[in-house]
Amino acid sequence: MMEELEKNEPQEEESFEELLKKSRVVSTPLRRGEKVKTVVLKITPEWTFLDLGGKSEGLLSTKEIQDEEGNPTVKEGDVLEAFFLSSEGNETRFTTRITGKEAAAAYLEDALAGGIPVEGVIEKEIKGGYQVKLPGNVRGFCPFSQMGLPRTRGNLDLTGQRMTFKVIEYEREGRRVLLSNRAILEEARRVQVNALKESLKEGMIVRGTVVSVKEFGAFLDIGAVQGLIPISEIGYGRVEDIHQWLKVGQEVEVMVVKLDWEKERFSFSIKAVLPDPWEDVPAKYPEGSVHRGTVTRPMEYGAFVQLEPGVEGLLPISEFRTGRKVKHARQLVTEGQSLTVKVLSVDGEARRISLGIQWESSEEGDAPVESAAAYAGSGSKSMGTLGDLLTAKGAGKERREPGKGKRKR
Repeated sequence: MMEELEKNEPQEEESFEELLKKSRVVSTPLRRGEKVKTVVLKITPEWTFLDLGGKSEGLLSTKEIQDEEGNPTVKEGDVLEAFFLSSEGNETRFTTRITGKEAAAAYLEDALAGGIPVEGVIEKEIKGGYQVKLPGNVRGFCPFSQMGLPRTRGNLDLTGQRMTFKVIEYEREGRRVLLSNRAILEEARRVQVNALKESLKEGMIVRGTVVSVKEFGAFLDIGAVQGLIPISEIGYGRVEDIHQWLKVGQEVEVMVVKLDWEKERFSFSIKAVLPDPWEDVPAKYPEGSVHRGTVTRPMEYGAFVQLEPGVEGLLPISEFRTGRKVKHARQLVTEGQSLTVKVLSVDGEARRISLGIQWESSEEGDAPVESAAAYAGSGSKSMGTLGDLLTAKGAGKERREPGKGKRKR
């Protein structure tokens, strides 16, 4: 068969020989369940021929390398790992997992010794786990703790599903067969993680799926590892309710912020892939411009007012012109209150904006451009304070101009 392949594909002779060098020259006799690395020689509808080194060939059922639609998942020339099953006459049989008639008692013992995957169908849920029917009328048990990876397990109805397991305990003649699906997934994950270590770097942009949402952030699965998107890295604006931003199953694009392979801790950022709102701040909020904003944090020295998500300015207490000592800005405004403010200064590099209240002058004295009710909001505790402010300013005007017939207090 090697000669026939070389005649049909002479242009690939060198690369094919390199692939053959990667395969293992199988020693004889092979132990049942022994894993070998081979090269796929030819794929037919029923059998896949494997190179065992020299002039030896092995057989693998083609069904084992087909996807759900019946398409091969490997091609001729690919390196493939397989487990030795038996040798009868001129046929040397291999498998990538024990299925069908091969799952007799003798093969299950070999599966335990050699770590060969075994296919089974979940029959029902019983106390502590699942009863699994293996080919050959053998029944095994998979505990809940061994079904899936820790963050992928759930209370789903798995009855009737065909899955792959590892035999982790076996008593003679199949009286007790303990299975693990988690071991299969962990092994596949280790392969993926090793590949990611070579390709994934901090600062890269990747896509992932949200698998869990907590108050402090969301866990994201990027295929082989799961990491955290802290709530502070979801967006530039303040996130009050994370569930309004992210939901389980949602796909998002993130930047890789930190990779700690030893501790298996990974962190991502959605904010890092979004446009930075501060890039346009000097143009959008020049000195002297008037804007509508929302109070986000009343402080002792003033209040932070959000002009847009990710852009806040400071409104000092002195800008309220109360004429009296105020210990905290919450005596004047409340969180979530809407204000019309004027930009006093902008420092784009330092990301600082200084704000003032937009006042207008009249014969009655300085006053905000809006009514006290509009400033304080319906039912707000700040209404009385701002109302007092307006009253005080009106009284101050009377004191300054007693000659106009207004009573001096």
